[in-house]
Amino acid sequence: MSRRTLLGSSLLLGASAGLSACGGSKPSPDSPSTPDGGVFPPGKMIMYGYGQPQWLLEYYNPWLERHQDIAKGVTIDMVQNEGEAQARQKLIQAMSAQDYASAADVIQTSRVSLLDMAKNDILVDFTDYLSGIEDKLVPGALSDSAYDGKLYGLPDSVRPQLLFYNQDILDTYGIDAESLSTMDGYLEAGRKLKTDSKGAVQLSQIDPTTLAWRYWGRRGLLPQAGAQIWGDDGSVVFGDSEGTRKALGYLGTLQSEGHLFVTKMFQAPLYDAIKAGKIATFYIGAFFDEFLRGNVADMAGKWRAQPAPVFEDVGTAGAPVIGLFCAVKKPEGQYSALWQQLWNDFQFDAEARQTWTTKMVEENAPYANPIALDLLKDPFWKEPSDFYGGQSFRETEALGLQNSSANLRVTKDDAEADALISPELEKFIAGDQSIDDAIKNAHEALKSRISTTDPK
Repeated sequence: MSRRTLLGSSLLLGASAGLSACGGSKPSPDSPSTPDGGVFPPGKMIMYGYGQPQWLLEYYNPWLERHQDIAKGVTIDMVQNEGEAQARQKLIQAMSAQDYASAADVIQTSRVSLLDMAKNDILVDFTDYLSGIEDKLVPGALSDSAYDGKLYGLPDSVRPQLLFYNQDILDTYGIDAESLSTMDGYLEAGRKLKTDSKGAVQLSQIDPTTLAWRYWGRRGLLPQAGAQIWGDDGSVVFGDSEGTRKALGYLGTLQSEGHLFVTKMFQAPLYDAIKAGKIATFYIGAFFDEFLRGNVADMAGKWRAQPAPVFEDVGTAGAPVIGLFCAVKKPEGQYSALWQQLWNDFQFDAEARQTWTTKMVEENAPYANPIALDLLKDPFWKEPSDFYGGQSFRETEALGLQNSSANLRVTKDDAEADALISPELEKFIAGDQSIDDAIKNAHEALKSRISTTDPK
């Protein structure tokens, strides 16, 4: 065990025992406890994941090998799911059926599902531990972890909204990247591209399916415009919100003026269009880095990134997307405290995190910056990237978290809300209704289908 890991784990164990930096309060009854002697029994720690969680195993499995003194015979079974909702449903079904053998010990999730699972009392309470280290994490890291005054989610990543742009295209059409720092400037760049290229190059891209709402709406323009779906009391305010009209009105202008290339995300036609120079920029989360590197690797040196453009009268940059993992409160659960130690070292062990990140770069695999402030001070997280023409993407990702917008208020009804809002936006993209009608119809659907919510 490295010295850094030993120190981090010692701090963690103290927090688990109630000796947190916030005053030494006793842990709640639900807090994970370390077995006598600190040694965990052999067996499978089951994880429910989605996306590309297999790359995390390249950190987790070597960690277990390094910690045979406390976890000999422990392995990780990563169960792949289609997405957050499927993982949540699978867990709730297993717990309801008392099928604890197949139920997850740890589940990858986001705030919508966390609220639902916490309300059903199936998550481990990490309040004492997390409140003791909050000042060591990037600002806002725990904002999606709370329910009813307690903290349940261990944040895996905090990634900002960014603007990715093809420097060659901007140079060809005489556009200064600095002009893209505001929404007005971004729109004007789209108009110039459309005129000067005679329509051959479009400013950005939009998915004609549910991903349009996810990336342009929920995670993008709405937070930056100060919009909300729900009021403080849980009432529906979507269509009445000035921020909603600002955000989706802006998207409406981009689409109706022809600045958005319509094609599905993460599909071959998208990457073909990128390679052909038909799309100049992407207004999207930092996670898009892995898809650029993985699918247009032959364009190394052409792309750059910067913080998302701002609405000048609002002034805040893109809202972060927070990835979460939660431990499940299984009867006689054996691995909650072990998971806590593993997570702790993933965020605070500088040497191990850098080794893993270097491996991910070599394999062109996904990774994110750590969320520990001290680790981000290391020059490693400012190293230049050949793919971004010598720019440090890691440093840009960290800069993108500065002056960030607050995320939308989320309730347990947000999954249903997405299912009501997205189709109306899709109809607009298809040309079947105006953006004003899309907002109006979504608002009416929310009012009729979701009468009350739990704003916790």
